[in-house]
Amino acid sequence: MKMFGSCSLLLALLFYAYAQESQPQLPVFTINHALRANSDADVRFLLSAPAGKEGFIRVASGHLVTPDGKRFRIWGVNIAGWTVGSVLLPSHHDAEVTARALAQLGVNCVRFQFLDLTDRSAAIRRGPRQQFSVGGDPTTHPPSGLLDGNADTSQVMDPRQLDRFDYFVAQLKANGIYTDLNLNVGRLYKKGDDVRGYDLIGAAKAITEFDPRLIALQKDYARQLLTHYNRYTKTRYNDEPAIAIVEIVNENSVLEFWQRNWFRGKLIAGARHFQLDLTPYYKSMLTAQYNDWMKATYPAAKLTRLRTLAGLRADQNFSLTQRQDFDSTPKPLFYAEAAFYSHVETSFFEGMRSYLKRTLGVRSLIIGTADHTYFIPGMPLIRSTSKMDIVDAHAYWQHPAITVYRNTPMVNDPLHSIPVRLTRSTMADKPFTVSEVNEPFPNDYEAELIPILAAYGAFQDWDGIFIYSFEPKVTGEWQPVIGDHFDISEDPVKIAEMPVGALLFLRHDVASAKEIIERTYSTTQVDESMRLPQSSMPYFTPGFPLFLPLEHGSRIRCLDCQPTQSFHDSPSNPFRSDTGQLAWWHSRTKGGLVSIDAPRSTALVGFVSAYGVDTSHLSADVKNNFCSITLSSLDGKPLSTSSLMLLTATGRAENTDSVWNASRTNFNVWGTAPTRIEVIRGSVKLKDIEGAVGIIVTPLDGDSHPLGELQGKMVETGWVIGIGTQPATSYLIHVVR
Repeated sequence: MKMFGSCSLLLALLFYAYAQESQPQLPVFTINHALRANSDADVRFLLSAPAGKEGFIRVASGHLVTPDGKRFRIWGVNIAGWTVGSVLLPSHHDAEVTARALAQLGVNCVRFQFLDLTDRSAAIRRGPRQQFSVGGDPTTHPPSGLLDGNADTSQVMDPRQLDRFDYFVAQLKANGIYTDLNLNVGRLYKKGDDVRGYDLIGAAKAITEFDPRLIALQKDYARQLLTHYNRYTKTRYNDEPAIAIVEIVNENSVLEFWQRNWFRGKLIAGARHFQLDLTPYYKSMLTAQYNDWMKATYPAAKLTRLRTLAGLRADQNFSLTQRQDFDSTPKPLFYAEAAFYSHVETSFFEGMRSYLKRTLGVRSLIIGTADHTYFIPGMPLIRSTSKMDIVDAHAYWQHPAITVYRNTPMVNDPLHSIPVRLTRSTMADKPFTVSEVNEPFPNDYEAELIPILAAYGAFQDWDGIFIYSFEPKVTGEWQPVIGDHFDISEDPVKIAEMPVGALLFLRHDVASAKEIIERTYSTTQVDESMRLPQSSMPYFTPGFPLFLPLEHGSRIRCLDCQPTQSFHDSPSNPFRSDTGQLAWWHSRTKGGLVSIDAPRSTALVGFVSAYGVDTSHLSADVKNNFCSITLSSLDGKPLSTSSLMLLTATGRAENTDSVWNASRTNFNVWGTAPTRIEVIRGSVKLKDIEGAVGIIVTPLDGDSHPLGELQGKMVETGWVIGIGTQPATSYLIHVVR
């Protein structure tokens, strides 16, 4: 818990009191997944249970497919357990509740994070029960993973935690939900592990790719987990078709460390720590490997020329270049060092994949790591990760750890939006997944994320999207409160929109781009991208128009051929997809608006009232400045002939008594239960609904129970539905014919 001085605390409390007097509370709207109804809003029909019943997910024609060759897309969540009342590995009862709820929401795959942490549940339960701090960030704790917290090494698994994991996987499988297993995420090492500097290196990011001891420990962990027999599914994990993906490391790259100046070698006990770094021991190890590689790779004459460029004598070793020296480093030296890091990274991934596949017999698809840092170029990393089965990426809109000026709408900045950032990582003829993505809470505009992400993900024909994160709740310990920046499990806005995302993305409601614009890079161009300024983000490709991925498909064709010379396109307003189904309006005065206009799904997302834009089947007249309104067929028919539809109308969500800071970028007071919502008030009009003689509207509570019944009113141009007379985010629409 963060502590404040008495004056700061007094000011915070005075501001809190003033805010409560000046701003009325939003209406209460809570979620209890244990009470979730079996309603017509349930989208489990999108899933096929049990997961893996036909065999392993595979790759064909650059996409994920089922064993019979049908396209397989992932609409998923990450499973974590950071907040009080949440747990990474739930009890048997809570696993059943969570798996059922996720299936109802349309989730067909979960990504397990932090399984490689120790079980800390006993210590957590003995700790303080206070849930939130005055300082704007909730009190959180590390998830309880599979490793035995009482052992003197990180090499022993806790049988009780393994049993919980096994049962959870079995429940997910039974509900049609696949699993993505992260191997190395946040593992911390102990004295008995025989790891040099274990008490300084934390999760040992980057070191895990070049230290032989840490590589051996990763292989041992993979062996224990993936050859483990699950008595509930009656399979070992290496032979379990419900395990769709195995990831080698999470957000972990030597190339990233080099570009972010984290090879300084100044990580020592008692020294001031800034960002990440190596200890002197590991910097010395990496430097020695660099020099050994140089000697093994280049003939003596070239080595002599490189030493001359570096100002070295024949008996002197090359040193590692730091980021501030990139521009002044002679090109041959810079390219040689870049090639070395690519070699280290590629060799690590290929070695781990070989061990998983050939030694352990793993049949699941393999991901190396994610392209995850958009203020450095991604092509150097993708050069390595594209050799695996799937290319993966992460993206957040205004991540609280790296963004000071938060709480601005993504819809107002299309050229730096999540869809544009992510399209920089896609490779031609390779499946592409987004295994972490979110618009972290608190954000007044969070309602924009899921419809935009799912729609443009479908347009770009991605293979998977995982929201970060969904935290299973502990019966008797959780509260209806949004527990941290990332957990969506109690967020009324994002939970309401999860089925919408599943319909847009899994059901292919939004058509894929008609034209794919491919980019090509030379090896030199990829290397030189690392010397481009941060202002070149996110593509780091001179001359590339950032609006292009909003109009056409975008892929990298190759990273070692002739570079693309030019791109031919002209900007427009709106940026309109070549399918005609998506449009992104942008205006400095009005803000932004995204419209989705497809046969089975339609939406208006952003500053709806400022534009007055209609789609083929939907228009809105609402009092709210910003909102997201979606309409989707639930019976598989086009909206024009559908008899059952899901309407969502979402805006802001808050915790009770939460208080923003003066700049409205985060909370000064996080707030407590229950959750509350901004009700979207006004009316929507359904247009061209063929043969309708009546419209029956059923508002739903957070658990999909009905809140009464409304009647649509027929007008000359369609059917008008009044919304906002009571707190609701979702409405079932029955068309009477």
